[in-house]
Amino acid sequence: MKLVILDRDGVINYDSDKYIKQPDEWRAIPGSLDAIARLTQAGCRVVVATNQSGIGRGLFDMATLNAIHAKMHRAVNQAGGRIEAVFYCPDTDESRSACRKPNPGMFYAIAERFNVVLDQAPCVGDSLRDLQAAAAVGGQPILVLTGKGRKTRAAGGLPEGTTVYPDLAAVAQALCQ
Repeated sequence: MKLVILDRDGVINYDSDKYIKQPDEWRAIPGSLDAIARLTQAGCRVVVATNQSGIGRGLFDMATLNAIHAKMHRAVNQAGGRIEAVFYCPDTDESRSACRKPNPGMFYAIAERFNVVLDQAPCVGDSLRDLQAAAAVGGQPILVLTGKGRKTRAAGGLPEGTTVYPDLAAVAQALCQ
């Protein structure tokens, strides 16, 4: 079974410079829920790897993050998809945490939990740090132009072999062909 790793904010749901701090602020990007359903129905295991420094900054707590993720799981399930697990790093950028992307700690944890090698595993993100974490574990970095994706592409410096798609729906279409 193929494993696909997705970033959350800017890939599955709209991002905010002020952070997604409450469940009512979590809003799916059009087509993203159906894309996850398509991946699931094609036999892919979908896992989310997300930096959530709002916890480390004291902007929200674990109960709130769990409520946000419960809303996301419900929405994906209603669309016919499944997210196998959500891995998150609560640390701030200043912490230099091994789990915080661009560091690959979350990706290593995913590989261990699912007993897989991430070589060429599709890893979808909208920021350079998402792509760098994917490249560090030998994954296939995929940039979507939703969220911060357009700015990321314009800034350049993408890891070698990065593919670019307009959104998660286009990624799912390409992976499920």
